[in-house]
Amino acid sequence: MVENRPLQNVITHGILILGIVVVIFPIYITFVASTHRSEDALGTVHGLFGNELIENYSRVLKQGKADSVGAPVSMMMWNSLVMALGIVVGKISISILSAYAIVYFRFPLRKFFFWIIFMTLMLPVEVRILPTFKVVSDLGLLNSYTGLILPLIASATATFLFRQLYLTVPNELAEAARVDGAGPVRFFLDVLLPLSRTNIAALFVILFIYGWNQYLWPLLITTDTEMTTIVMAITQMLSVMDGIPDWSNVMATAMLALLPPVIVVVVMQRLFIKGLIEPEK
Repeated sequence: MVENRPLQNVITHGILILGIVVVIFPIYITFVASTHRSEDALGTVHGLFGNELIENYSRVLKQGKADSVGAPVSMMMWNSLVMALGIVVGKISISILSAYAIVYFRFPLRKFFFWIIFMTLMLPVEVRILPTFKVVSDLGLLNSYTGLILPLIASATATFLFRQLYLTVPNELAEAARVDGAGPVRFFLDVLLPLSRTNIAALFVILFIYGWNQYLWPLLITTDTEMTTIVMAITQMLSVMDGIPDWSNVMATAMLALLPPVIVVVVMQRLFIKGLIEPEK
């Protein structure tokens, strides 16, 4: 039986509260700064809200900052959303099919191909970025959603996680499905896919944030302002040749960039945690 120690409870809750304050305080100051005029944004450490909330957010959503980005933030958020969802769907689809083939199909060099896939963890996009750019450029995919998404949809980590899940599925399920006349596709759709639900949810959250926060690859292959992503926009707003950045625009854009990942995590929190610690069997 665990003893109830009031002092220990107070210390534990104090540490938790301190951690929450450390995480939330910068976000709070960013939001406060986004409600002030640009010239007053840097003096918002006092934490008092300004009167420019609606004006600032309406301006960046509809107009952006013409002298540095040239596209509304709403369009940038749409580009980031399409890219993130495309990466999520591509990674999960390819990984789940790859894991299914590796576990349930017998073909020569099966384990060798799995370890080749797994070794690609040592070759992230930053390492192979020049040859990848050359291929995308030769295919005419610059400044396109396909170019943003296609080179990033392979995932050795997701393949490994699905493989480990399928190795825990009893062989009796496959035998029973075969006796009932279910083919490989039916077995995958009716048995394995429902069992993978929580893993898919957990990977969806992780991969969505991964895709949403991409910076280097979109920066390299997009030159059209209409294809700018929200993470690129924040950096471009800070790059001012002669003058002071429009901090109210920067802070408002940062808050808007934070919103979709937060929504995804909050909405899928239960499935996300369950997928990490308690896969369905």
